Amino acid sequence: MKKLIQFRNITKEFNGEMVLKGINLDINENEFVTLLGPSGCGKTTLLRILGGFLDASDGEVIFDGKRINDLPAHKRELNTVFQKYALFPHMNVFNNIAFGLKIKKVSDDVIRQKVLKILKLVNLEGFEDRNVTELSGGQQQRIAIARALVNEPKVLLLDEPLAALDLKLRKEMQVELKKIQQEVGITFIYVTHDQEEALSMSDKVVVMRYGEIMQIGTPQDIYNEPDNRYVAKFVGESNIIEGEMLEDYLVEFDGKKFECVDHGFKDNEKVDILIRPEDIQIVDKNAGLLTGRVKSSVFKGMNNEIIVETVPGNKVIVEMNVYDKQPIYNDLANEYISANSFYYDLAEIDHLNDDEIIARADAQAWNKDDELISINQVKYEHPTKTGTYPVVFSTVNGTNVTVNMIVVNQKYLIDEKRGVGIAAFDFFKNIDELEESQFLEVDLKTWADAQAWSLDDDKPIEVTNVEYDFDIDNLKVGTYKIAFSTKGREIKINTINNYDEDKVVGLKFEPADLHIMRKEGYYE
Repeated sequence: MKKLIQFRNITKEFNGEMVLKGINLDINENEFVTLLGPSGCGKTTLLRILGGFLDASDGEVIFDGKRINDLPAHKRELNTVFQKYALFPHMNVFNNIAFGLKIKKVSDDVIRQKVLKILKLVNLEGFEDRNVTELSGGQQQRIAIARALVNEPKVLLLDEPLAALDLKLRKEMQVELKKIQQEVGITFIYVTHDQEEALSMSDKVVVMRYGEIMQIGTPQDIYNEPDNRYVAKFVGESNIIEGEMLEDYLVEFDGKKFECVDHGFKDNEKVDILIRPEDIQIVDKNAGLLTGRVKSSVFKGMNNEIIVETVPGNKVIVEMNVYDKQPIYNDLANEYISANSFYYDLAEIDHLNDDEIIARADAQAWNKDDELISINQVKYEHPTKTGTYPVVFSTVNGTNVTVNMIVVNQKYLIDEKRGVGIAAFDFFKNIDELEESQFLEVDLKTWADAQAWSLDDDKPIEVTNVEYDFDIDNLKVGTYKIAFSTKGREIKINTINNYDEDKVVGLKFEPADLHIMRKEGYYE
C-alpha cells in the first residue's frame, strides 16, 4: 500500500512540557486509522499538527511524498470534523454543505450536483432545505461530515466526532462512518478515547500514552496480542497476572505450570500474562486448571460477570478488647476526658511523640456543650523495652485520665513468595466509640493501624477486606477477632451462566488463551 502520511520524529512542547515525544508513524492511502488513548496522551495534538493548526517543535510531516510542515492549513488536502459540529445555524443543510465550494468559486450547477450526491452518501437525501437547528445530533454530525467530504479531500480528520451523541446513536454512527469511508475511498484519521469505537471501525489502531506510541496494529492485534500491560488493560477487559516464563511454551504463575503458545523469551524471565474474561470457562472444581471461590456475580445484560478468587489475599488477625468505661468528668471545670489503652511497636519507639500517642489512644476532652477542648499535656516514661507504661493525658484545667501504653514486638506477616508484608495491632475500644462509628471498617483499620506493603520497594498496598465476629447493634464487653487482608488473585470471567457466591469452582482455558507479555517498556 502507498504511504500517504509519514510522521518523522515529531515532538511538541507546551510551556516546557513535552506532550509528543518523537512520534514515528506511517499512514497508508485509503486507510481508516484511529489514534486511541486517554485524555492528555497527545492524540489530538498530533492530529492538529497534521491539520496545520499547530506547529511541531521538531520533526517532519510528509504528505504524499512532500514535507508540509510550513504549508498553511487551508492549502493542505484534508478536512477536519470536530466534536462540536460548528454548523452555521442561519443556513439550511444545502448551504452548510456548499459553503466550502462557494468559497472556491465552484459553479452553481457543480455545487448542486456535489451536494445532492454527498447527501445521498450520508443517507440524508431530501434534507437539503431543512434548517440545521431542526436536525438531531446524529443528523447534524452527518452534515458536518458531508461538508468536509464535499471538498474531496485526500484525508478526513475526525476529532472525537461522536462524543456528544448518546450510546445508541453513537453505535449507529460508527457503522455509518466505516461505510462512508469505504464508499468514498479516502484516508480517515480518527481520534477517540473509546476502545470500542477504535476496534469496531479501524484498519489500524495507534495506542498512545504520555505522548508516546505504545503499540500500532490491527484491531485484532491490539486486542489479542497486546505488546504490554498498558495496552492490555486499556483495550478491553483483562486479567493480568505476574508470572515466569520457564522456557518456550511453558509459563508458571501462582505455583502452577501451564502450557502456552508463546516463545522467544529468556528461560525463567519474569513476565505478565493476559487472559481475557471471555476465554475462561467455569467448570467443576475437580476439572479446572485453577480452583477458586466465587466472590461476586453481576448480571450485565448479554452475560454475567463472575469474579473468582483463586488465591486468597494476605491476612493478619488481631484482637479488639471492648470495655464499657465512661469518660472521666471534672466537676469543677465542668469538662470530660477519655482515652483508650493502646499497643505500640518497640521498633517504632524512636518516632514516638505526643501527637502520635494522642492519636493512638484516641484521647479527647470536651465541655458540657460537646465542644472539644485541647489536651495540653501528655506524661509518660519513654519506653526502652517491651512492657506496660502508664500515660497521663491532661487539659489546662487539670482534667486528666490515665491509660496504659503496651509496648510489644509487633508481629509482621511476611509472604516472601508474593512479596507482601502485612501487620496490625491488637487494640482497646470503648463500646460507645464503636457504636458511634459511621464508617466502621475504615475506623477498625485506623484503630488497629492495619497496613500492608510491597517487600520490593516498601510501597503501601491497600488493605481491602475487614472481617469481624461481632454485631455492632448488640455489642458486649469482651474480646473479638478482627481480620485484615489484602486483595487476593481475582479472576474476571464473562459467561452466560450464573454462580452463587462462595461456591468453589474450577477455571479452564486453552494454551492459546494465555498471552505472554514482556515486563519491560510498559507504563503502569
